[in-house]
Amino acid sequence: MMRMRDAGLFAAVLVASAVAAPFAAAQTNAAERVIRVTGTGQVRAAPDQATADFAVETTGATAQAAAAENAQRMERVIAALVRAGVPRERIETRDYNVFPDYDPRSMESGEPRIRGYRVMNTVSATLHDIARVGQVIDAALQAGANRVHGVRFGLRDPQRFRQQAIADAVRRARADAESVAAALGVQLGAVHEAHTAEFGMVPQPPVMYARDAMANMAESAPTPINPAEQMVRASVSVTYSIGATLR
Repeated sequence: MMRMRDAGLFAAVLVASAVAAPFAAAQTNAAERVIRVTGTGQVRAAPDQATADFAVETTGATAQAAAAENAQRMERVIAALVRAGVPRERIETRDYNVFPDYDPRSMESGEPRIRGYRVMNTVSATLHDIARVGQVIDAALQAGANRVHGVRFGLRDPQRFRQQAIADAVRRARADAESVAAALGVQLGAVHEAHTAEFGMVPQPPVMYARDAMANMAESAPTPINPAEQMVRASVSVTYSIGATLR
């Protein structure tokens, strides 16, 4: 099976009337004498944006106490992110949750008893300087963040790469159509119809960190970050008319 990264995804469908006898072809609607192909193009690009999710988790005897401590610690984390180079307007709250903390023994007895409350506040920080991602993570951990829910890399302007991917998809589709036409002994005619079939960035798994490892990294060596290239993919569907039979 042809691998996607080597040649993309291609499919060619030839309407049966294209290979019929001259008389039969003459009786066929001209719109049916076509070769339809689909080509997929892709472009690799170095990421120029990173988004990390930092969380502060606190516990307290009451929900108010847990929330108050959480707010203070999160303010320190946000201030540290700003000092590390993340503009404040690119720091936003992602989740805020308050949970009752049940005594495990009471859960076993069938009579749940609340022994306190747990507050989880998560913010997303978007950074355009990829080289500073490790420093930003370290700064957040040292300021009091006790969870990192992953780092996602992306492109600020994927549209620019989408256009390149579409051009690549069109070239591949035409090459496929020319191969089909040559194999059938017919000329490839003009484009009858064309449209984009799909577009998207191939999702990359976020970089994850274990909770125990985060504390160790914050106290020792700087956090190493090696972002993978981003893949932008686009597909086009092109319909060509069939020209005269080659002699």
